[in-house]
Amino acid sequence: MRSYFNSIPPVTKNLLIINLLLWFATLVIGTNPATGSYRLVDWMGLHAFGAGQFNVAQLITYMFLHDPSSFSHVFFNMFSVYMFGRTLEQVWGSKRFLFYYITTGMGAGIIQELAWYIEFGGQITQIADAYGWEQASIALNGLVTIGASGAVFGILLAFGMLFPNVPLYLMFIPVPIKAKWFVLGYGLIELFLGISASSDGIAHFAHLGGMLVGILLILYWRKKGIGNGGYY
Repeated sequence: MRSYFNSIPPVTKNLLIINLLLWFATLVIGTNPATGSYRLVDWMGLHAFGAGQFNVAQLITYMFLHDPSSFSHVFFNMFSVYMFGRTLEQVWGSKRFLFYYITTGMGAGIIQELAWYIEFGGQITQIADAYGWEQASIALNGLVTIGASGAVFGILLAFGMLFPNVPLYLMFIPVPIKAKWFVLGYGLIELFLGISASSDGIAHFAHLGGMLVGILLILYWRKKGIGNGGYY
């Protein structure tokens, strides 16, 4: 068992460890009496631009937190990192894989910020006009997102581009599906859910943002002939 764990590439392995430890730490540190939310989410979760609790570092830290009330959130994200990320790390190398992971995660966060602005910008302006920007800043604190899903969708996109014809066996589909069709279908579903203003509490545009940044990076690397950006 130990030798198998040691065979996992270092960045993938450390991403698994860090995310699981922070999920547990979120539970241990507990809630903030002043806000009623988990302390680590207040500090490290990605808040909207202009919110009193926002800081730039959250564009990185948010992707290492997960819903403390549900183990499935961190489990399925880390399962995807393990299944697909280790292959990308072996192809690209650890440094390039880590750069890709962080960049797609940050890109996902920025796209989510833009989505919030488009959806809620008018309401926040009205609050600011009526009660001042301090109250508007407090209202913005309610917009927060956490999770590695943006980076995970970047990983799925990369796997689908580098290994488009690899068959994937999914529990809910009785026949194997090629990676390229899985990624395309998943992306279209996220786009539909995002545009339809789904109220499921999931940051669908962040997922799309991770995929968008991922495809731009891979196409750039392929054009420059770096990063083993070939297709298999």
